[in-house]
Amino acid sequence: MVDRPSASSKSLLFGLLCIGKMPRRKGLENHTVGSGFILVGFSDLPGLQGLCFTVLLVIYLVVLIGNSLTALNTVVDSSLHSPMYFFLRNLSFLEICYTSVTLPKMLVGFLREDGRISFLGCVAQLCFLVLLGSIECLLLAAMAYDRYVAICDSLHYTLTMSRVLCIRLVVGSWVAVVPVQVGQTYLVFTLPFCASHDLNHFFCDVPPLLELACADTFWNHVMLYTIIVVFAVLPASFIFISYVAIIRAILKMPSVLGRRKAFSTCSSHLGVVMLFYGSATVVYLKQRSKDSVDTDKYFALFYTIVTPMFNPVNYSLRNKEVRIALKRLLRTK
Repeated sequence: MVDRPSASSKSLLFGLLCIGKMPRRKGLENHTVGSGFILVGFSDLPGLQGLCFTVLLVIYLVVLIGNSLTALNTVVDSSLHSPMYFFLRNLSFLEICYTSVTLPKMLVGFLREDGRISFLGCVAQLCFLVLLGSIECLLLAAMAYDRYVAICDSLHYTLTMSRVLCIRLVVGSWVAVVPVQVGQTYLVFTLPFCASHDLNHFFCDVPPLLELACADTFWNHVMLYTIIVVFAVLPASFIFISYVAIIRAILKMPSVLGRRKAFSTCSSHLGVVMLFYGSATVVYLKQRSKDSVDTDKYFALFYTIVTPMFNPVNYSLRNKEVRIALKRLLRTK
């Protein structure tokens, strides 16, 4: 006569069967690769899909046309072949690329009412987003240094801000950022995403992606904040110190006209810096909570969309040299 299995034996057998059927980490990663993510974005505002699409389309066209004209203007007009406008040309090109990483996908999502993004698409979007954002931080710092030399050491400006130095500053920004941000992107997407794949954002960004991971993200957060300090906090501190010296030098100028011209030249750059860094600080440096997630994604619009839109306005309408050169360009065309 065969003994019947006891209740404890049945529980053990049931547990082993369940464990055998559970997916391994590799299976979870494959599931992530296959299904991708869902960008929640503005889906909580279903009645405003058409309005959001129209507004973002207008903004994207303004960014493309405005920054393209600014860059073309600094290339064609010989009066704008100075270091300040060399950096402005690179900033305009960077802003076009920066907005093109996120806005086209957002527009397609609103048009189709579908926020799905593939795994590889999310990888590419995140990589280019953090890459171009970090380069912009360094480029804004280079522009602050240019203004510092122009106002505080004007006699040696041409010698100090040589073409070779300007090219090195721009190329050096790319060289310093690319390997670091590619490495961060790799570390983020090697995490297993076993929770919901609904990303409460308009685009793939590091903080919301880390919230979806079902593994320990301590070192990912360490790397994130280290990158923020190196590529955002230090450049912002350098810009602040530069403008303290610039304002002191301007206030010492005997000519009222000279002070106005110097303030006009610096105020455009300072406005862009405050808008870009102010919104990015709210998103990345403050403590995230469930209540602040929606607020953070709205603030993200400022440094990814609003700042690139206002750059041409700041540098063209508030700069007499650029306005005159732009009129000549439009007349020629």
